[in-house]
Amino acid sequence: MHKDIQDILFTEEEIAQRIEEIGADITKEYAEVIAKGESVLLISVLRGAAIFMADLARTIDLPVEMDYMAISSYGNGTKSSGVVRILKDLTSDIKGQHIIVVEDILDSGLTLKYLLKNLASREPASIEVVTLLRKKTLQQAKINCKYIGFECPDQFIVGYGLDYAERYRNLPYIGILKSEVYH
Repeated sequence: MHKDIQDILFTEEEIAQRIEEIGADITKEYAEVIAKGESVLLISVLRGAAIFMADLARTIDLPVEMDYMAISSYGNGTKSSGVVRILKDLTSDIKGQHIIVVEDILDSGLTLKYLLKNLASREPASIEVVTLLRKKTLQQAKINCKYIGFECPDQFIVGYGLDYAERYRNLPYIGILKSEVYH
């Protein structure tokens, strides 16, 4: 797998350090919510964000709940198809809860925009977004991410949960996939 990586963008150590910082920010900002007896629910978008959410949850020094959704807009391609399907919905009722959507990467933003609208219709107390990576692209939908791990180039990125055709998720770092792999 490593031979398919053009460049390493973020090392395992850099990722761990940034997640610690985000976890500390969430702990500080949600302490009052927990003190009032309200709940915080982390929602991971499967499969890519599962590793990120597991590591992030362990850095948050507050009681948090976790749930998962599976959404598809890519298939085995490299670009979003724009057609969003919910493959697995939440098991939790989110009405009145403080929601933090945990995303692996904000690319076009189309899938996340759809998800946020869907979740808002369920009447949570609040919704925020944490994304490990945000690509800077001109066509990106307007999404307010309260917490951003790293800005990254508009290239095909894999590792640390991100995949191409379900491969490379288990790389401990984030790297740029060589174009000959997917062309």
